[in-house]
Amino acid sequence: MGFLSPWFLAGAVAVGIPIYLHLLRRHTTTPQPFSSLMFVEHRTQSSIRHRRLRYLLLLSLRLALLALLALAFASPYINRPVASASGDKLLLLAIDNSFSMRAGSRLADAKRDALSLLADRNPAERAQIVAFGSQVSVLTQPIEDSATLRAAVESIVPGDSRGSLGELAHAVRSIGQNVRAPVELHVFSDMQKSDMPANFAEMALPDGVSLVLHPVVKSAVPNWAVEDVNAPGEVWDMKKAHVQAVVAGYGTPAATRSVSLVVNGKTIATRSVAVPAGGRASVEFQSLDVPYGFSRCEVRIDSADPLRADDGYMFAVGRFDPQRVLLVHDASDSRSPVYFASALAAAAASAFAVDSVSVERAANTQLSPYAFVVLSDVSSLPSSLENDLLRYVRGGGGVLIAAGTSSARRSSIPVFGDNALGSHYYSREAERFMTVGETDSSSPAAGKVAQWAGVRFYYAVAVDAANSRVIARLTDQTPLLLDKKIGEGRVLLLASGLDNLTNDFPLHPIFVPFVERTARYLSGTERRGGSRSVDSFLDLRTAKEQAVSVEVIDPAGRRPLSLKEATSASAYQLTQAGFYELHLANGRQDVVGVNADRRESDLAVIPDDVLSLWSGKPKEEPPPAANAGREPVRQPTKPYSFWWYAMLLVLAAAVAESLLASRYLGVQREEE
Repeated sequence: MGFLSPWFLAGAVAVGIPIYLHLLRRHTTTPQPFSSLMFVEHRTQSSIRHRRLRYLLLLSLRLALLALLALAFASPYINRPVASASGDKLLLLAIDNSFSMRAGSRLADAKRDALSLLADRNPAERAQIVAFGSQVSVLTQPIEDSATLRAAVESIVPGDSRGSLGELAHAVRSIGQNVRAPVELHVFSDMQKSDMPANFAEMALPDGVSLVLHPVVKSAVPNWAVEDVNAPGEVWDMKKAHVQAVVAGYGTPAATRSVSLVVNGKTIATRSVAVPAGGRASVEFQSLDVPYGFSRCEVRIDSADPLRADDGYMFAVGRFDPQRVLLVHDASDSRSPVYFASALAAAAASAFAVDSVSVERAANTQLSPYAFVVLSDVSSLPSSLENDLLRYVRGGGGVLIAAGTSSARRSSIPVFGDNALGSHYYSREAERFMTVGETDSSSPAAGKVAQWAGVRFYYAVAVDAANSRVIARLTDQTPLLLDKKIGEGRVLLLASGLDNLTNDFPLHPIFVPFVERTARYLSGTERRGGSRSVDSFLDLRTAKEQAVSVEVIDPAGRRPLSLKEATSASAYQLTQAGFYELHLANGRQDVVGVNADRRESDLAVIPDDVLSLWSGKPKEEPPPAANAGREPVRQPTKPYSFWWYAMLLVLAAAVAESLLASRYLGVQREEE
């Protein structure tokens, strides 16, 4: 037994107060008439009888009242073993519904075992049902209703997410803190090895939680799966599009598998591939003939194992006509159009077609059909063309400006609007050239500094960057690449040219990815589609679509976003395998194929010794001699407080003392 606040026991000295009051009780008598006291001998009257304790029962109640008060405020408690505190025990049933539980009858077996445990439990015992995959879903609160508990178990359906025993342990720790009672955790799972976290400590369970494991399988099951598919998200030239797939075997013998390419439910090609024992093999389809628009594609293998859900890998492909790009240049500039058009064709695989025109011819050109516009070192712009470009940008268009040597004669950069503070001819100075010193890697048009290594800039325009975002700087801190938002559109400024005279940028490998990133960024065609994994996040908006309403349709045909989320959410978590559709307010559509994490395809189980370590039960009991000299294992205990019982005794003593005191006081009045 112990006390949480032992200093309150000092209040027990107050029991002396009733004793003191009872001893000093004054003795009063009624005076009687007497004739004379002159012949009476004078002596001291004895009062020993008057100082004797009276009303012993009342005194005992008052002493007990004070002692019990001191005891109650000292908070007495005893430590009881957790196992003995069965009256407050919570029976927690955790059922695995991750992707691997789709194999054979695993989930059905787990639910059957859980229902059997519920049928055998004490009806007065509280129980709670949770399902777990990558996250834990609480299906009931701690209740005693058997019908509700059974319905919760029967409602569990197989999911597509990856299992996580670390997430389960984290949730159990939270539940244990909330219920403040011993928890008996029963886990019904295939105990897949890939469900374990990297750090075993993340699976640790707190004191007061006892773990009982119910494995639905005892050993690994061979499984083949389409592990990965490499396919373009968009195609423009059917001759250049091809699909490559990887077929993996987990614990499988060597076998030959049939692999099919399915487009919109129709098989268009079939190949055979020899998969080595427990290994991988790749297969390639040389053409991808899809109709215009988005196509739902899949690579499938013939089923030969209990887990058929991973025998196919889904991906979406969009076929469109190339987008047109307008490149405006001076008539004397013949290098920039060649370098830029060649890089764009190589990077985007014919996604863009460049229309190269001189400044004079561009004056009467309609800009609306173009995905974005490039101004390459133009010495001057007609006012009508500059006004058209400003309206084009404010309406959501994109413009790339390459400020070559012709910009040195201008006081401000056309369309961009900021002042040109001067120019640097590094080739005429001691340095001879400058390199890129820093980049903002968070910008889609940037890139890491290492990628720019070796690029030499012989000329750059010094631009006032107060109203724009600097994406890249030269080593002398001159802004090289600037980004500015104008209205609903954006303008990128490269403070050098696109030829090989002001720099050797077009001659380096980074030029091609730079042109592609810039084209995707300015045209707003960052591809969301292709294929993703379950539990990954899908970006819903580009930089130009912050206030645009988005509609998401999941594989079941439901619209999971609320009206508020449709206009404000920046990302959406993909929780199911299948095809998701994305509709934007401007009429653009995207389709993405979502597949389960292929780590779930490896059906290897956790070794028995690891499971024994997790549950705290050794696999085999060591002989008695092995335990000699060891400290006994301490059983978890729980403090059990007597505070309420002490307060009930205080209340009973107070009531009894009040009734008895009233009786004695009434007797005194009658005697007087």
